[in-house]
Order: sequence, then structure tokens, then C-alpha cells
Amino acid sequence: MEESKLIETIKNNPNAIAYIDNPTDEMKLLAVKGNGLALKYIDNPTREMQESAIDNNSRAIQYINNPTEDMMVKAINDGWTNLEYIKNPSEKLMELAINQAGWVIQHINNPSEELQLLAVRKNYDSIKFIKEPCPSVQEEAVKISYDALRYINYPTHQAELIAIKNNESAITFINDLDKNKILEFLQVNILVIKYVINEISKDELEHVLKASLANEDVEEKYVRDFLNCNYINKNSDIMPIDKIMFIYKYGSKKTKKIAVDEKLKLI
Repeated sequence: MEESKLIETIKNNPNAIAYIDNPTDEMKLLAVKGNGLALKYIDNPTREMQESAIDNNSRAIQYINNPTEDMMVKAINDGWTNLEYIKNPSEKLMELAINQAGWVIQHINNPSEELQLLAVRKNYDSIKFIKEPCPSVQEEAVKISYDALRYINYPTHQAELIAIKNNESAITFINDLDKNKILEFLQVNILVIKYVINEISKDELEHVLKASLANEDVEEKYVRDFLNCNYINKNSDIMPIDKIMFIYKYGSKKTKKIAVDEKLKLI
């Protein structure tokens, strides 16, 4: 077939380059400019061909041996998923990809603690792609969202506490619950009671409340949550506690001040 006809064929279908014996450089360049992925059919492409292919379709990076730094940066800037096509990416390239989407951590072997942290700060649920997240990474993820706890197979106790404090619903993601954990969780978030009310006694709950509410460093939210918790009240069949009297007897000055303020809101 005449060269002019071959060129016309490539213009219409760049992948036709795969079926042309000994194509000229002009044909090769035309093919990758029309479809960057046609690069896979070209042996020993020139730098110009490689760059043209990436300009057309950044996924062409997968067909380039030893791409330049500029090529790799362009590929990552065009799409974080392209990181999976780059062999032995530098720390800089991995950071560039993670800054676009934390989920790219799934394409990084043995990510450093710094990269793990960068990933979960970008997308907290990217922790599900980290096989053994560092303790600091677990804690960072659950600080952002308690929901991250569901993706951690072996959470640290501190990560559990942070998640519970963030949202009492996190208790549903904890598999190895025991009495000690339940009582400790109640100390950081009293609203956990709605999930464990049948697992503890009134005496055990009062012991937790005495320790928490007597503390001068008690958090305002804890006191307000206690006062507004419908699962604990003087008319309850399960946890009959007069909350105002309880605070009067055992609460710190700070607790009492918060309680007065909360009750004034209801007037």
C-alpha cells in the first residue's frame, strides 16, 4: 500500500499502526498524536513520540521505559490513578498523587508513615487500603471521622477511644467489647449508654459518672450530653438517676456551672 494511503489509514484509525510493517517515524508520530495508547505498538519510540503520546493520553506512561521526571509529573497531574503505571515512583511523585486523592495509597508498596498520614488527611477512608496502618495514622483517621474505625482490622485502644469520643456510634465497629472497655468508653462519651444499657449495672454507671463529673477538667459536651440523655433519668426502669441531684452531690464546680447554664436554656 502506498505511504500516502497508510498515512490516511492511520489518521482514521491510529491503532492501525500495529498492522503496518516497518512504519516510518512520520507514521508513528501521527499514530500517537491521534491516540496516545497506540504507543504500545511502537518499538523504540523517540522522546518526541513518547511526549506526544502522553500529551494525547497520559495513561501512555505505562508503555514508556524510563520516562523522564517531567513525563511522570504530567501523568500524575492528569490523573492520580496513573501512579500505578509508574515503576518505583519517587517520594515526590507519590506525594503529588496523594495530594490529589488519598486512595492512591493502594498503589504504593509499604508506604511510609508520612505518606499514610498524608493519605488519610486527604481522604480518611483511604485507610482501608493500608494493610497495617501506623498508630498515629489510625488516630488521625478516626479524628477526622469515627467511620474510619470500620476499616481498621486491629485498631489501637487509643484509636478506639478517639473514635468513641468523636461519635458514640463507633462502638458498633468494635468487635472485642468487654466490661472494662464499655466503662472506659462511657467515661469519654456518656451517649455510649444507648448501646450498652443492658450490659452494665446502675452501680457501675454511677461509678463512671462520679469519676467523670467530679473532674474539674470535665468537657462541657460531656456534662450537657449527660443532662440531655434520655436513657438516664429518675423515672427510668433501667437507669433511675436524678441527674440534677447527682451533679449536686458529686459534680465539680465546673460541672455544676455547666449544669446550671444548661438548665437555664430550658427556662
